[in-house]
Amino acid sequence: MFRWGPHFGEEPPIAGERGSGTLFFSHCTLRCIYCQNAKWSNGGQGEEISIETLTQRMRILAEKGCHNWNLVSPTPWLPHIQAAVSQLHADGVRLPIVYNTSGYERTETLEAFPQLANIALADLRYADASSAWEGSNAKDYVTVARKAIQWFWNHLGPLQYDSDGIAQQGLIVRLLALPGRCEEVCENLRWLYQTLGPKVAISVMAQYHPVGPACHQAGWNRRVTPEEFEEIQDLLELFEFETGWVQPCEAATAENMLGDDMSAGYGIVQ
Repeated sequence: MFRWGPHFGEEPPIAGERGSGTLFFSHCTLRCIYCQNAKWSNGGQGEEISIETLTQRMRILAEKGCHNWNLVSPTPWLPHIQAAVSQLHADGVRLPIVYNTSGYERTETLEAFPQLANIALADLRYADASSAWEGSNAKDYVTVARKAIQWFWNHLGPLQYDSDGIAQQGLIVRLLALPGRCEEVCENLRWLYQTLGPKVAISVMAQYHPVGPACHQAGWNRRVTPEEFEEIQDLLELFEFETGWVQPCEAATAENMLGDDMSAGYGIVQ
């Protein structure tokens, strides 16, 4: 594990006022050339901990009043997480569990650990195989991620909230605008609307900025322009998604990007 603690940079019904109890696990199912968290998601930095330590950390997050346990890139560690959660449940400690993923997930894996996903915070990163290969070394990303998102939708459905507006169950799909590839966000929005319908919650992010190998690769070594992002905003005006958030392009500047903070300047989809 690389880091853990209350996190206030997620979508409003996840972060709430007391924060999301976030646990950042080393290793990710993708190897994105622009990953902001590459030192642990790709590089494997972090400490090796026991199931007992994981259980204790999750207990502390609950005691701090966090709204949920937010598992970031948990896939390689699901059996260990399940053991920790089982112990917590046996002790009467329960929080909604957020499965925070790149979207590149086998449904067979999700089927084996359904109790670890009360809420899915799932990326839908690409709509074109060539972009997925170039950006994340995953030619089959589109097929795999869409299948995983359909699985989450079938099992969790639209967001459900408690009386304070904090998510308890459901799916949020994150769509990251990439330079020169905003049409792929539009294509995925069309697919979501046509396949899952207007009740699926969406989160459109404009925070991309080149880091690591992306800084030296043509087509990836720049920010998304407001003109490009406007294409997405225009399409959102045509669709009637009932729940969602949009990160304004001007909000995600290099000065206010803080590592894994995903929420700079979220606005509500109207």
